[in-house]
Amino acid sequence: MRSHRVLCLVFTVAATTVLAAQALPHEGKWKMNPAKSDFGQTTITYEQRPSGEMQATVAGQTYTFRVDGKDYPAVFGADAAWTSLGPTSWQTVWKLKGKPLYTDTLTLSPDGKTLTVTTKGTKPNGEAIDDTMVSERVSGGPGLSGTWKTKNVKSTSPNVVEFVSSGSDGLMFKVVDMQLSCDAKLDGKDHACSGPTLAPGWTVMVAKQGPRTLDMTIKNNGKILFKSSYTVSADGKTLTEHGTVVGTNEKTTVVYDRQ
Repeated sequence: MRSHRVLCLVFTVAATTVLAAQALPHEGKWKMNPAKSDFGQTTITYEQRPSGEMQATVAGQTYTFRVDGKDYPAVFGADAAWTSLGPTSWQTVWKLKGKPLYTDTLTLSPDGKTLTVTTKGTKPNGEAIDDTMVSERVSGGPGLSGTWKTKNVKSTSPNVVEFVSSGSDGLMFKVVDMQLSCDAKLDGKDHACSGPTLAPGWTVMVAKQGPRTLDMTIKNNGKILFKSSYTVSADGKTLTEHGTVVGTNEKTTVVYDRQ
């Protein structure tokens, strides 16, 4: 399941916003560097249920589906349609409000120890999505069933984020290629994010921690799902996100290079 991309979008959108608008080191455009990033603590679990359904769990969120090509409500407001391509390969079409977002192809290695997920699609700005995520089996089997831990992620079109001063006490945050945007203030309140690939109900609350770090609390429909901090390096060339999935304590480190 390519919920990893969904997660990546959420975490990216999580960066939503920002500091007071004076001399912000976060201002400008930043491009994700997959080679420097670490998703090694993220896991996904598939479980075959007695009813014949499969149950998937990612980032503490669970959904059920059948491998029959039909749409099933999945995580973060998206729907997923699963089909079988053979005994060791599956395809998932992710949709939002009936509109396809991207397609995952999952392939199991001959020894059953590695799961490779390739993701293809088109971003709202017209760029092609061509990502690969490789996971190693932690437990379970045979087939797709079991727990998988992310080993590495590659992307030919990493996300580009941009911070732009907004008013006297806020900053507009944009995921340029995904056409996502948020407008927040350092007022201890939740502020909404929106965009063509984001379901309703996502908000961010932000607090400044020192001159180069922002702490962010990300919610969906009022429930806290993620906490992140974003720190600009002393030379101003790198933005590093340290994220935590609330409930599972899984951690990620995402590095962005200044453009």
